[in-house]
Formats: sequence, C-alpha cells, structure tokens
Amino acid sequence: MRFDIITIFPEIFKSYFSEGIIGKALKKGLLEICIHNLRDYAQGKHKQVDDRPFGGNQGMVIKPEPVFYAVEAVKGEEKSLVCLLSPKGKRFNAKMAEKFAKYSQIILICGRYEGVDERVAQNLVTDEISIGDFVLTGGELAAMVFIDSVSRFLPGVVGKMESVREDSFSSELLDYPQFTRPRSFRGMEVPEVLFSGNHKRIEIWRRKKALEKTMRLRPDLLKGRSFSNEDKALIEDLKTAMKGKDNGSN
Repeated sequence: MRFDIITIFPEIFKSYFSEGIIGKALKKGLLEICIHNLRDYAQGKHKQVDDRPFGGNQGMVIKPEPVFYAVEAVKGEEKSLVCLLSPKGKRFNAKMAEKFAKYSQIILICGRYEGVDERVAQNLVTDEISIGDFVLTGGELAAMVFIDSVSRFLPGVVGKMESVREDSFSSELLDYPQFTRPRSFRGMEVPEVLFSGNHKRIEIWRRKKALEKTMRLRPDLLKGRSFSNEDKALIEDLKTAMKGKDNGSN
C-alpha cells in the first residue's frame, strides 16, 4: 500500500514514521509513505495556498487550486482513495481502518487554518474523515493516526494478525484488562483466574471484563447490538453487580 500525504508542513512526519512498527514496515517495504508539500502545487510568485473566506469571517481558508493540482499529480489510479482530514468528516473507526487497508493507494489531504475550500470536499475527495469530535490546528496529526491504524491491518506490519483482530473495537467492545509480571505489586494482585490454566474459564472472564469496561466507559458501543445468549447472561450478571455497588454507596 502507498500513502500520499498532502500538507504544508512536510517535516512534521519524518520523526514519527521513522520509529516503531511503522518505521520497521517501511524498511521492509510493506508499505510506502510519500509526503508532498502543497506549496509546490501553488501558483504565482508567492506560492500562496490560502486566502480570506468569501462572505467575511476570521482566519484563512486553503484554496482549491493547489489541492486539486496536488491530488491529480500524485493519484496513481482511478480507484485510489482520496481522504480530506477534517473535523466535519465522518468519524473514523476500526471497521473503516480495516476496509481502507484493502486499497493500494490512499491520498490524505491535511486541512489547516479555518478549513479547506468546500469544492474540494464536494468534487475531489472520496471520503471526509474525522478522528474525533474536537478541533486540531491541522490535519497532520490526524494523518498519522489514520496511517498508524490502517497499517495495522496490512499483512506483515504487525507480527500476528490475530493480535490486531483481538484489539479494542475489533469486536465493537473495549479490550479486556491485560496483566504481566510481577504477579504482585504493592499489594495489587493479578486475578487468580489467569493462572488457572482453564482456557474456557479465562475466555469467559475476559469477555465479561470487556463487556464491563464497555458498559462503564463506552455504553454507546452497546446500543442496537445483538448479543449471544452467553453475552446476555454476562450482561445481566454485570448489571446486578453494578446495582449492588450503587445500593451499597447510598
């Protein structure tokens, strides 16, 4: 897979992509990341990429011409994914990351200032993507998050694909708690079930803990979902336990 990033701050990416799993994947040739300076596609002596918004408002808006020229220059095939990173976009999630990993080229446009001329979103991009309900100073951090998440689904990038599929959100639940040595630390003990050697019992414990964490921290992930009879029984147990804790604190 090839990622093409269009930005006015190309130097931002060098350090992050040279380290960790992404850095190793690049060295192995498992993926390619190309960074393009939007100013190289701007016209005029001053290579201006932004201008004041029509209708009056604070700040500046990225002009459409350099963005169109940049995308047209780097796009390798008609079916390439072209994403505008913007707080106005569709919320990015694990399912989207797995789907996007099937493309051979993804072009990422990093917004800045007050945004990008709307004609880019309406006529050039295939997807407008947001990594969360907040505003960043630019789309560069969002591009790093996007590439990191999508790359995990590429064969060979992560050691075992099973670990990727067991991560948080792969089953639309938060992940279960993880523990390692030492077994006891400052009086804090690792749950005994993890030393039982009973894989079925451990599996049930992990599932229950994943459901519990999701119910506490992200109950929105459970809305509208259908559950197996086993999950329903675990959820009822958790609700009973939670009610008991609430009553005990009153």
